[in-house]
Order: sequence, then structure tokens, then C-alpha cells
Amino acid sequence: MLLLKSKFMPTAWGLYLNYFVHGMGAIIISQNMDFLAEQWNTDSMGVAGVISMIGIGRLSVLFVSGKLSDLFGRRLFVNLGIMTYIIALVGVLFSPTVTLGMIFGILFGVANSFLDAGTYPALIESFPEDAARANTALVVFIRVGQLLLPLIISFMLASQIWPGWSFLLAAGLLLFSAVYLSRCPFPDYKIKKPKKDINEKMTIKAVKESSIFSVEGISFMIYGYISQATFFVAQQWMTRYGMSVASMSEISARALVSYFSAGSIACVFITMGLAKKLKAVEVMCLYTLLSVVATAMVWAFPSPFIITIGTFLIGFAAAGGVMQLGLSIMTEMIPVGKGTITGIFFSLGSIASFTLPLILAYIEQYNMRSIMLFNTGVAAIGFVLALIIASRYKLKNS
Repeated sequence: MLLLKSKFMPTAWGLYLNYFVHGMGAIIISQNMDFLAEQWNTDSMGVAGVISMIGIGRLSVLFVSGKLSDLFGRRLFVNLGIMTYIIALVGVLFSPTVTLGMIFGILFGVANSFLDAGTYPALIESFPEDAARANTALVVFIRVGQLLLPLIISFMLASQIWPGWSFLLAAGLLLFSAVYLSRCPFPDYKIKKPKKDINEKMTIKAVKESSIFSVEGISFMIYGYISQATFFVAQQWMTRYGMSVASMSEISARALVSYFSAGSIACVFITMGLAKKLKAVEVMCLYTLLSVVATAMVWAFPSPFIITIGTFLIGFAAAGGVMQLGLSIMTEMIPVGKGTITGIFFSLGSIASFTLPLILAYIEQYNMRSIMLFNTGVAAIGFVLALIIASRYKLKNS
């Protein structure tokens, strides 16, 4: 195990703890929707507005933070991410109005971008011979956080404990991580500074003249939105869907997010095995098709049992790393301007995080069940895009 032999393994544990908390943070507002709506004297649409601000915050610094991380180092941006996350958690919790909550919602997204800018490069530099596994492990910790938070909140509700403690718990874990990481070494980001490849100097115009705006390039960009959207809908709205459409109890409905996370965790390990037998593009098509089937099943047969099974399958197919898989295939098929390509791909995902809460809250006002019909349509578009990408991949490699 190359990971365990590295002197940076203690550092990695601190970084993984941050993403465990980030997994909680990604759903903590939606899981406390009723509590926050009452505090802010608003409805689900108002709270959805706060959630949508996360996408704006992430998008606003996504391009810049990565470049600044190269200039000023990984430790700085990990620390910035931690501190910004703590401020956002405490700020949302104690915001007296939805407007102030939106401001702190933006900070949620900024914190996520800061953590990404520091963490992914730090893990790659810490484990240069095992970077893929080191970064894939982040998905596991994110999903474990998302698995446990609904159980924690359900326990609080059953025990009549103030729900706000869930925010303070997350903030406390991040504070512990900051202290822990202050004693851990970070890799020297200036070591092995390679000669600048001409591809890395390419301007937007040069990228456009390559293949980013070709059929597969446009398909990948839309897929960046779709892959984020498919699991975002289930992650943020499945609890309310289960309660409203299937008449599930609040505790049972909250547990759906845990099933979702369990599915995504299972997918990470199964994908490692499939990667040895199938091409990455084939795995992407398989998972995207499974997303269509699972979302359609939850829409067509919304019983508690079917919703539980469907939620696990959506987590497996849509949130177990298929977005990262799409990005990997994109960089393989369009091997120029990787920094620009990565920024574009994840920016589309951030736009999904911003637009979907507003779209879904609007749909919910008329028919909650239509939310899953909408998600089925989104997943179907994703499958069509996956087939286009697969055909172009086969053409380029024939």
C-alpha cells in the first residue's frame, strides 16, 4: 500500500476529515429545512434560495482559487477553506433572516472551492504514484458524512435536541482539523516544477480552435451539468419526496440520504474492479443508464420500499464518482489546456448547484412527484450524451 508508506499519510487523514465534514455540509441546510424556514420566517422556496447560493459561491472563485493555490501553496488554501466553512456554518445557523442566510450560503460555496484548490493538488503531490486512489478516497469520506448526518439529525429530533447542534458539530470537527493539520507536513508545491508545456499556455481562443467546442467537447460540458444535476436532485430533495409522495415518517425519509450515500460508497469500490474489465467510457454509459432506470422507478412506483431501493441505486450510479469519471475521459479525449477544461467542466456542475434549487422549489409548489419525473428526464439526457461521447471515443480510437 503506497499510501500508507508515505510520510504525508497523517496529512491526508486531516484532509479526509475536512471532506467528511464537507459531506455533511453539502446537505446540512436541506436536512434542516423546516428548522431554518421557521427561524427565517420563510418557506421551502426561501431555504432553497440559500442552497442555490452555494453554487454561486463555488462558481465565483473556482477559476481563481486553483491558480492562486499554485502561487501561494496548498496549506494556505486548505486553511482558508476550513476557516470559511466554519464561518459559513455558524453564520447560517444564527442568521435571523433568509437574506443574511444567503450571504453565508455563498460562503459555503467559496469554502468548497478553497478546499478543492488546496486538497486535490496536495494529495496528488503527496502520493504522486497513487494519486488516483488518494483523490478517489475523498468521495468515500464525503459520502460517509452524508450517510451519518441524517442519522444524527433524526436522533436529535427523536431526543428533542436542538437541531442547531448539527451545525456546531461540523464546525467543531473543522476546528479540530485545523489544529491537527497545523502540526502536519505539506508537500513542497515548488518541487519538480516542470517546464511549461505549450498546452498549458493555450488561451481560450487556442482551446476553442482545438476540440473543446467539437461535438464531444460540447457533450462533455453539458454532461458536467447533467452529472451534477442527477445526484443533486436525489441528495437534496429525496427526504421531502419520501415524506410527501410516499407518506414516509420523517425519520425514515431522512434515512434515505444515508442509503444514497451508502450506494455511492459501494460504487467507488465496485468501479475499481470494473475499471480492470471495462473501458472508462463503457462504465460511464452503464452508470448513466442505471441512473435513468432508478429515477424512473422512483417516479413511477413511489412506495417506501421502491424509493429506498431507488435512492441507493441513484447514489450508486450518479454519485459514486461518475462525474470524476467523465472528467477523466474528457481530459483523455481533449488533451489540451487541461486546467481550462477542468474549470469549464466543474463550472457547469456549479451552475447546476445554483439553478436546480430554484427550479425544484418551483416544481414542488405544484406537484412534488414531478420533481422525480424532471430528474428522470435529466438522467435520460445524460445517457444520450454518454452514448454520443462513447461513439466519438470509439471513432477517435479506431
